[in-house]
Amino acid sequence: MKPSTLISLLILMACLSSLSTCMSMKTNSAITITNQNSDLHPIIIIPGSGGNQLEARLTSDYKPSGLFCRLQKGSGWFRLWFDPTVLVSTFTKCFAERMMLYYKSDIDDYRNAPGVETQVPDFGSVKSMLYLNPHLKQITDYMGSLVSSLEKLGYKDNANLFGAPYDFRYGLAAEGHPSKVGTQYLQDLKYLIESSSASNNGKPVILLSHSLGGLFAMQLLNRNSKSWRQKFVKHLVTLSTPWAGTVQQMITFASGNTLGVPLVNPLLVRAEQRSSESNLWLLPNPNSYGSRPLLISTKNNKTYSAFHMPEFLEDIGFKEGIEPYKARILPLVEKLDEPGVSVTCLVGTDVETPYRLVYGPSGFDVEPDVIYGDGDGTVNLNSLLRLESDWLDSKDQVLDVIRLPGVSHTDILKDNIALSEMIKVITKINTYSM
Repeated sequence: MKPSTLISLLILMACLSSLSTCMSMKTNSAITITNQNSDLHPIIIIPGSGGNQLEARLTSDYKPSGLFCRLQKGSGWFRLWFDPTVLVSTFTKCFAERMMLYYKSDIDDYRNAPGVETQVPDFGSVKSMLYLNPHLKQITDYMGSLVSSLEKLGYKDNANLFGAPYDFRYGLAAEGHPSKVGTQYLQDLKYLIESSSASNNGKPVILLSHSLGGLFAMQLLNRNSKSWRQKFVKHLVTLSTPWAGTVQQMITFASGNTLGVPLVNPLLVRAEQRSSESNLWLLPNPNSYGSRPLLISTKNNKTYSAFHMPEFLEDIGFKEGIEPYKARILPLVEKLDEPGVSVTCLVGTDVETPYRLVYGPSGFDVEPDVIYGDGDGTVNLNSLLRLESDWLDSKDQVLDVIRLPGVSHTDILKDNIALSEMIKVITKINTYSM
């Protein structure tokens, strides 16, 4: 396999999993904390979508669509994400049906497919986010380079460096709506923050997030009291966070998205990608994208802006996404309150990023023509910089935005210049009051 294909494969991984009746997390009991005498503030890393391993097991309630999908039934826990068999068409279907979520309108919440139980391994450690598959380290490296850079500063896993992996298929909902899995994750994350601080002489923690992880981090801060935030959180550092969603996410919903990897048929994973609660969270925010045309369908003779997301979901054949989008997502993304905790955003710029999509006479089952604009290759610039505009008139909120020209959404975790800037930020936080 060519190096360029391997890189594309890694990008695909983050795309495919933007994804129970049972949901089991290895959380508090799996945390091993070692007391440290250190001047470093503890760091908790929150990965992006697809940025940590997931495990699954299939119970007697699992009804596979084909013979091959029966193979792991009753065999105990196995790696669901990432498994290279997803690249084989027959097994792609198995993967997709196991990753599917279902919105249950009677309980106003999401659940796994019947008979599929999932768990997140190694909560509290960075282990499950270093490589998405430990047997394929070279092509599934995710946080390996970043963690290595932190270790050179004196950070050590389970001592003053911790990981907060999660089931990235699930998201959060606006106030008044249940979100069992996402809410439990925030509770586990809060406990990890408090435990990490306690084991490091009471020092408040630095939250370091990538992509979707930044949205979870901000929700955690704004759902807890000011006194709690000031006591336990020193600083929030975000990398490539899509504060206002992305145009690219419309490709995911419309026609499925493999980001150019030729081995996977995007239509085989489209339904699974649509089912992901967190993917709805990443659709373009009307407050940031306004009324400008984001997608043009010549077949339907329609133009869609961020204000037309419900109509867009209906026209692509995903009517079941309209209710949760309108009731759970829109109120959630309407406003990003200032957390009262210092925030530093590192963002890639000057990388061609989908700005407008044009679907032709063949409709939504084929890839669109793409008009490109500025961003990090995945997230549009206005989304990356949303906090600057939202908090423009703030007198109390400390916000620093560091632009990294030419650095893409995933390269920010490996690029030497990006890592150097990140280390400068972490060092400054540890040295001065920010």
